[in-house]
Amino acid sequence: MRDDAVNGWVLAGTTFLASGVEFVEAATIVLAVGYAQGWRAALLGTAGATVALGLIVAVFGPLLTTAATLARIQLVVGPFLILFGLYWLRKAVLRFAGRKSMRDEQAVYDRELARLRADRERRLGLAVAFQGVFVEGLEVAVIVVTFGAASAQSFAWANAGALAALFLVTVAAIALHKPFARVPENAMKSLVGVMLLSLGTFWTGEALGVEWWMGNAALFAIAGAYAAVAAIVTLVLRRMPSSREGAR
Repeated sequence: MRDDAVNGWVLAGTTFLASGVEFVEAATIVLAVGYAQGWRAALLGTAGATVALGLIVAVFGPLLTTAATLARIQLVVGPFLILFGLYWLRKAVLRFAGRKSMRDEQAVYDRELARLRADRERRLGLAVAFQGVFVEGLEVAVIVVTFGAASAQSFAWANAGALAALFLVTVAAIALHKPFARVPENAMKSLVGVMLLSLGTFWTGEALGVEWWMGNAALFAIAGAYAAVAAIVTLVLRRMPSSREGAR
């Protein structure tokens, strides 16, 4: 993969959206802990999880960039991104088609708040905040490390996208003091799924010796094709009667 501005912005944008979704979900949990059991427990749990995730990215990101040749890395990372993208896009399509309930941050917040208020033990709040931030942030770490495997420049772009999302969500959470009920999470997840699939397909093709006739711009053509297929599948599923799956 050629590390130019196009690829860099695609990496940063995809990481930003994916990180934004996960950070919004983590913020919902942290806010519930803060209001139910105090901000000290919420902030300590968040800080601990952030440090753990930072160590994962700092250790494994640069390590992968020197572990093998670019082609070998792409041959491993490409299919992984395809699977990861299918996972994200499948859930988004099912939700758009009405087969799976939309995630409701306000409802999640209310459930967590009630549970935490029922148990006032400070250590529970600390553990819940740590687990929530770590679990949601782990997907971000995996994406950043995976993207960073391509090169040092890719690692920098991916980190920049994740840090920008973290900053934006943190500022918004401090300013609003409530869950992000109006964030279009499903639309963001579908876009991330399409971009992960596109990057995975592009990198796998390069590793197998495919010469993309449009060069790096082929990423956008591939993304358009995946988006079109997802839209068609959504329309087909909407016309087919079936029972709705539960929310995540």
